Amino acid sequence: MKLLVLGATGSTGLEIVRQTIERGHFVTAFVRAPERLSPFFDRITVKQGNPLNSIALERIMQNHDAVLSGFGPRSPVSKEDSDLLKNFAASLTGAMVRSGVRRAVVVSTAFLFRDAILPPAHLLGRLLSPGIVRDASAMESIICESGLDWTIVRPPRLTNAPFTGRYRELVGHLPRFGFNVSRPDVADCVIKAVENRSHVRMILGMSN
Repeated sequence: MKLLVLGATGSTGLEIVRQTIERGHFVTAFVRAPERLSPFFDRITVKQGNPLNSIALERIMQNHDAVLSGFGPRSPVSKEDSDLLKNFAASLTGAMVRSGVRRAVVVSTAFLFRDAILPPAHLLGRLLSPGIVRDASAMESIICESGLDWTIVRPPRLTNAPFTGRYRELVGHLPRFGFNVSRPDVADCVIKAVENRSHVRMILGMSN
């Protein structure tokens, strides 16, 4: 498949890039600062630009099968990035509608699971990262209302633990005791969703 990866220089995005290459997919990364992708330069196509520029994103997106996104703000979130995810979603969905690319798998946050009790994800999010909760909620609303073939993956706290392949998935809910998940496992979940065309127009909770 021809896959466009956004947020490819973040820790989760780099793992998505690595695993898509290993699975034999053709990968394009559209990033503002490509230096972190240097280990992959001979195996992927790297285009420099701003994913918040919807016209530029549309141009890069042409002739791809799907979009995989690990895009997100750096921590701590600056005032300038307070609406980053909302603006990203508007840029992404606009570009997809105009280009005719319909499939996207987007990483969000488990903080949006209001019914989670162990852990109390939404409560923790409102206490610890209220800006992320607000911005991620706005991003998801735009994506869900787009009419595109989206999947939203909501992981809990991300770790740098190695790949296990033994993570749990639950449609519409965070798995019980879902406190952590490794970035390599998140990447695997994202790629499988696009390879298998599973969980279309569904929100997927996952954890180790």
